[in-house]
Amino acid sequence: MKDNVVLLHGAGRSRRSMKRMAKALDREGYRVHNLGYPSRQAPVEVLGELVERQINECGLDPKVKIHFVTHSLGGIVLRYLLDHQQPPNLGRVVMLAPPNQGANLTDIFERFPFYSWILGPVGMQIGTKPDSIPNTLGPANFEVGIIAGNRSANPIFSIMIPGIDDGRIAVESTRLAGMVDFLVLPCIHPLIMNDKHAIRQSVHFLAHGCFDHAHPA
Repeated sequence: MKDNVVLLHGAGRSRRSMKRMAKALDREGYRVHNLGYPSRQAPVEVLGELVERQINECGLDPKVKIHFVTHSLGGIVLRYLLDHQQPPNLGRVVMLAPPNQGANLTDIFERFPFYSWILGPVGMQIGTKPDSIPNTLGPANFEVGIIAGNRSANPIFSIMIPGIDDGRIAVESTRLAGMVDFLVLPCIHPLIMNDKHAIRQSVHFLAHGCFDHAHPA
């Protein structure tokens, strides 16, 4: 029986943003579940419960592996979910540009009303402070590979972000204690999930538990 792969999009996006990834995984023989969730309407805790409910409604066979591929906020929602209830049939996880140590832009913009209007409640939860959601979740106790981008289409944001970044998230902020592999690709944050190299590397990790470092891009 085919392994399952659940896709979780980023903040302010929809399941359509993961459509290219879904098609690639379908071609590889996975049973793909491209989920949507109201990322701007609720805090991470509620979003995690909504995603868990959707997964349960898929009626997945508990004896078949369930893998995950996430983009940006989707990785934090998944971490919250797995931190509270990890399925026994959990397979591998690929996170694309996740703010695992928080987003520096949140620290800068959280005092401005427009920021919460754009991102909703989660916009106030994903900063780099010790009490932010990403930094209160535990290290990975599951098999996860992380792909970060190092290209920016927003030079103004990049000035505000320390180190190399993808226009939204610092490369170093994507790292997570307990990860089994890490890769940096020449991608910008909003489009990394559509990049052909990020897709190929995601497929490789799900199949082998590591990225193809011999041919990164």
